[in-house]
Amino acid sequence: MHFLQGFKKEFKKNWQLFLLATPGVILVFLFAYLPMFGIVIAFKSYNYEQGLLGSPWCGFKNFQFLFASNTAWEITKLTLGYNFLFILLGLVLPVILALAFNEVRRPLASKIYQTISIMPNFLSWVIMSYIGLALLDTNGFFNSVLQMFGKDPVYFYADPKYWPAILILTSQWKSIGYSSVVYLACICGISVEYYEAAILDGASKWQQIWYITLPSLKPMMVITTIMALGHIFNSDFGLFYQMPMNQGQLYPATETIDVYVYNALQSMGNINMSAAASVFQSAVGFVTILLANAAIRKIDNENALF
Repeated sequence: MHFLQGFKKEFKKNWQLFLLATPGVILVFLFAYLPMFGIVIAFKSYNYEQGLLGSPWCGFKNFQFLFASNTAWEITKLTLGYNFLFILLGLVLPVILALAFNEVRRPLASKIYQTISIMPNFLSWVIMSYIGLALLDTNGFFNSVLQMFGKDPVYFYADPKYWPAILILTSQWKSIGYSSVVYLACICGISVEYYEAAILDGASKWQQIWYITLPSLKPMMVITTIMALGHIFNSDFGLFYQMPMNQGQLYPATETIDVYVYNALQSMGNINMSAAASVFQSAVGFVTILLANAAIRKIDNENALF
């Protein structure tokens, strides 16, 4: 009752802001909360004749296939390993790029550099995979250059040892420009008075970055890290499936949980297992966010997400 009275009072006071937020709230409800009802599929033996509500419950049976595989540990290890590396690189490289953009004093040159760095983000993984094929195929650019110098060709699509480096480079090339925009916006929001005072005190450029810019970016870096940890058990399906073109001999380096589930479902056609895998990934991601936020709250309460 007290909550409703408080809400009515707040609504009368700021009804314009509530009206402005309404479309966003409706979209979040329709596309984020309403689909959560589909979670029940993960706990049912779904069949099309009985429908979602009429299908019998089966407990955690649909979750077994994810852990019953002989490669369960391998795909989990690959997914976690790549994600930890992506989180680390996604934290460091965009900040460095944003700092570099901030030092470009010519507006036109700055816009050109930013546009060039962001453009790969808008290429689909299908296009990226064919660019990779043109470069890495037996008759591709790299092997043509090697043969010009009398070297033996490298069979990139037959040997998995090259693909951790290829996937990491491709992922960062595609995402670094877009991620740097957030940090560049934060840098632009820092008051110039801090830098002017530092210059008067004789601070070097590196000291200005270390003592002013990076501490100001710290809250955003913490938020992006916590949000990234929420997807620690998910992988970029396009990167790991399209980029290596789903070559079976490359699975030791490319088969993450999402790729394994997709390939398994193509052969079995069981949507219950797909739902179970998604629920498992979401539950682990949710717990990871809570743990990461709790750890940050203990270290520095002001930078915790909630």
